[in-house]
Amino acid sequence: MDQSLLLIAVDLVAIAVLVFGLYFPRHRRRDLVVAYLTVNVGVLAVALVLGQTAVGAGLGLGLFGVLSIIRLRSREIEQHEVAYYFAALALGLIGGLVGTASWLGIGLMALVLVVLAIGDHPALFRRSRQQSVVLDQAIADEHELTARLEQVLGGRVLRVRVEQLDLVDDTTKVDVRFEAPRAGAARPGATRSGATRLGATRPGATRPATAGSDAATPVEARPAATAERPAAETVSLEVAR
Repeated sequence: MDQSLLLIAVDLVAIAVLVFGLYFPRHRRRDLVVAYLTVNVGVLAVALVLGQTAVGAGLGLGLFGVLSIIRLRSREIEQHEVAYYFAALALGLIGGLVGTASWLGIGLMALVLVVLAIGDHPALFRRSRQQSVVLDQAIADEHELTARLEQVLGGRVLRVRVEQLDLVDDTTKVDVRFEAPRAGAARPGATRSGATRLGATRPGATRPATAGSDAATPVEARPAATAERPAAETVSLEVAR
């Protein structure tokens, strides 16, 4: 009984670290916080009840399989969020089924957290990106398509998969995996914002004096607009008495 209480406490600490220490600071999705907490505690409770029977292990594995195929139809979830779902399920099952060797359960919970912390760390493959792109041109040639995507995305394309090539509407829908440019690196063909063209001057500005010229000459002289008000008309009113 003491070992079961210890594993319950360790499971609650582990799911708190998983949700509030790993998932929410990295992904900031509040609705899944409630889902992860509820799934973990619910699986823990069911696993504790099933662990008291002779077929508890088999039912626990069946419960894990049933819960693992549940898909929320209301909103699509990403693959890393599915991984957090599996981790929450695994922590609950470990806390409810492993009751004979508490140190083994604690070690397995720590292993799940460590693997998830490393695998979902922002520094791991931080420049790798995946994006679905629709081009306003039907491009069948793979080399030309890769060059166009590198020009649009500003990074090195690693893999391209054409999902739809529409020759009628002249569009190409692709799923592209690319490597984002380093911070501060200029994109190919990009110009600095705010840069002025060579020889372009603003209206009313003066060109700098060059050798052989006495002073700066104005580029464009606008005549001063003078608006004259019409003379006020005086109206005399005669009051007939």
